[in-house]
Amino acid sequence: MSEIAIKELSKSLQDAIAGLEKREGLEKVGIVVRVGDGVAWVHGLTTAGYSEMLEIDTKQGIVDAFALNLMEDEIGAVLLGDEVNVSAGDKVRLKGTLLEVSVGSELLGRVVDPLGRPLDGGPAINTKQTGLVEREAIGVLGRKHVHEPMMTGIMAIDAMFPIGRGQRELIIGDRQTGKTAIALDTMINQGRQNTGVVNVYVAIGQKRSKVAQLVERLKNEGVMDQTIVVATSPSDAASMLYLAPYAGTAMGEYFRDKGEHALMIYDDLTKHAVAYRQMSLLLRRPPGREAFPGDVFYLHSRLLERSAKLSDELGAGSLTALPIIETQAGDISSFVPTNVISITDGQIFLETDLFYQGIRPAISAGLSVSRVGGDAQTKSVKSVGGHLKLGLSQFRELASFAQFGSDLDEATKKQIDSGQRLTELLKQPQYSPLGVWEQVASIFATTQGCFDNVPVNKIKDAQAALLTKLWKDHKKDMQELSKGAEKVDDKSAVGKMIVKAGQAAAKGFEG
Repeated sequence: MSEIAIKELSKSLQDAIAGLEKREGLEKVGIVVRVGDGVAWVHGLTTAGYSEMLEIDTKQGIVDAFALNLMEDEIGAVLLGDEVNVSAGDKVRLKGTLLEVSVGSELLGRVVDPLGRPLDGGPAINTKQTGLVEREAIGVLGRKHVHEPMMTGIMAIDAMFPIGRGQRELIIGDRQTGKTAIALDTMINQGRQNTGVVNVYVAIGQKRSKVAQLVERLKNEGVMDQTIVVATSPSDAASMLYLAPYAGTAMGEYFRDKGEHALMIYDDLTKHAVAYRQMSLLLRRPPGREAFPGDVFYLHSRLLERSAKLSDELGAGSLTALPIIETQAGDISSFVPTNVISITDGQIFLETDLFYQGIRPAISAGLSVSRVGGDAQTKSVKSVGGHLKLGLSQFRELASFAQFGSDLDEATKKQIDSGQRLTELLKQPQYSPLGVWEQVASIFATTQGCFDNVPVNKIKDAQAALLTKLWKDHKKDMQELSKGAEKVDDKSAVGKMIVKAGQAAAKGFEG
């Protein structure tokens, strides 16, 4: 642009601003001064609030934006439409509302963008309600302690690192280690066990093909009818990636506030932080550690604090969060992972080495933890899974020494042998979540020594034989065990029943 053209543009902008000051004032009206990279800088709008909606009147029509930077003489507004249509000199008005998204049961079974618009080629979605994208979290007095289990159907998690309704449990690990697989199995389990929990899956910057495969799987499993998918792809604007988890949370809160239960999957918050960093740098906010802005902790804390188990006075609904974080070379001490670890109530850490050894899900018994613990477990699962975590952690320590071939005493050999059987038992193929009775029976039979003479590579076969026998011979007892209210030990009737069936099942595989 020539110097003369720049002077002419500057003069026309000054005249437009002066005209606005005389005619309409700059409280609720502004002028676009410059635009680029999805951000419009606006002079005026002195009464604008954070996250308030703006309307930019362009020659091609109205383009929506929301205020993110509030400075003394101008505003940094993030565009929600195509910036090609926005140019310097366009008039901007306050809408008088905060950013909202469609919420309601009409969204169930649909794939939508962060503004609630359909992406699945289906009909338009007409909801009766909207929810605030940014909303203050429920206070301490409006909450209740986490005590109801959110069963994932994955034995290693439900027995060792239980998740409760209203909890925030981080799934963390390197790329391609099975993080999304755990989240997907948890969603499938809600349908298989008829828990009534609504799933909200938020794809942040995920490939469209990956989201399409996930939706197809949910349909095949019959779970899509109780699921909302909020999808954004790498080609979407950073503003859409930034809004996606907040919009998804607003959709989940609708069910929580009705006294129902919802499960939030954020896949993944690493990409969310990167999108926010991009927006912040464009808004000229000062960069900090790893070029992230200083408020990146607040970015995720205000999101995850919205997940809660509500008090009885507020309807006793719950919103459970399973945020996903991708690490680089297993480094959980980098900036964003440590931030999210400190916000959540525990983490499930997936180890790359275990994954490539064929131990899947590749959950690290030593680095994973649930800070809610046994409060979120049924009595039956708690009674059989109490010592698993310690036993597996010790086994993995001992196994690393045993590989050097040094002489081992009998007690150590026995512990390693037991650890190998437990490790094999806890392997679980994807899309096959287990019910409460299946988990309890499998773990109890193994820890009681029923499979001690079964070769390690036959443990899964012996487990399948045990479950088939129990369901065939003791169906009513297993249905009662599924309620989880009964403690299982070697003195209880159901405990003796499982041991007897386990010993009978093992005979066909002993070698």
